[in-house]
Amino acid sequence: MSLSSHLQELKKKHQNLSENVEAMQRSPAADDIEIAKLKKQKLMLKEEITRLSTH
Repeated sequence: MSLSSHLQELKKKHQNLSENVEAMQRSPAADDIEIAKLKKQKLMLKEEITRLSTH
């Protein structure tokens, strides 16, 4: 897998996590722990994207 396609895949996953977090936050029965886990995954993806983009 090329670097650019890997970055695209990471960005797609990051966007999906963003949408999931937003949807869960709008839900009155949202699980705060699950939201926190998703946000942590989202942050890790963002850091990986940044790291790969700077090389």
